[in-house]
Amino acid sequence: MPRSIWSGAISFGLVTVPINVVSATEDHSIRFHQYHLEDMGRVRVRKYCDIEDREVTNAEIGKGYQLTKEQVIPISDEELREIPLPTAKAIEIEAFVPLESIDPIRIGEGYYLQPSGQVAAKPYRLLVQALGRSAKVAITKYAWSGRERLGVLRVKDDVIVLHAMRWPDEIRDPTELLPERVELTEDEIDGAMALMDSMTRDDLDDPELFRDTYTDALAQVIEAKRDDKPLPKAPEAEETGGKVLDLMTALNESVAKAQASRGAGPADVHEMPKKKTAAKKKTRKKQPAKKTTSKKDTAKKTSTRRPRSA
Repeated sequence: MPRSIWSGAISFGLVTVPINVVSATEDHSIRFHQYHLEDMGRVRVRKYCDIEDREVTNAEIGKGYQLTKEQVIPISDEELREIPLPTAKAIEIEAFVPLESIDPIRIGEGYYLQPSGQVAAKPYRLLVQALGRSAKVAITKYAWSGRERLGVLRVKDDVIVLHAMRWPDEIRDPTELLPERVELTEDEIDGAMALMDSMTRDDLDDPELFRDTYTDALAQVIEAKRDDKPLPKAPEAEETGGKVLDLMTALNESVAKAQASRGAGPADVHEMPKKKTAAKKKTRKKQPAKKTTSKKDTAKKTSTRRPRSA
């Protein structure tokens, strides 16, 4: 069971829910240390005081704010804990909004909120049920690590999850990154949609489909070096034959590859659109009614008839 990283309460109007905060995620990345290559001695970072020119212990280290080049304002952990903020000891619910109204770029890491003791069981369950039935999420404010933050509360498997959120002014304006305007054909858009259909999955939690292949490959390298075996070789890049593919050709080949990788036939996904060609108008000439006329009359009518418009 992961340890609690913060204890406090959820404040929901006059309802208080005591909770413990537990990290909702795990990092399985392979970590490296720094070593001196000549003798493989561990390289460590030591903390020095630049005035006394000596190494200092953690007990001697505190926080400070540099007001000017000569003046530093010391701030203790106790002063930070006692900062006059209602969110310093509670996660304050400010509003409820539909989840789809939040831009995903603003949502950060997640934490599980665990009810703290039996006294929290009923109000905790009440909030879970209310969030579940409303199909909304709660926007909160809380103060951790020396700053006030925005957060969003949602329910996952009957557990309340807190996601950190960015403040609106922390999101950069992306408009300057836009490329120059280009024109797309309907065939190209339909082709992209067909490719999306062929790559659509129902299960995001499939461990075989979404696998950390970098960590697997790195583990193979470490294992090979441990056993003095040859290092695994990187897979060769597929040859394109030096051809520059146009967009429609690339889309067609991508759909075919996606179908082959899933063992799907053409019936399983939308077919790629066929190139549209302008339909030629065919004008059928009217056959004149048969009647008996003299050669003289026929010649006269032919000379005065106007040509049909195509």
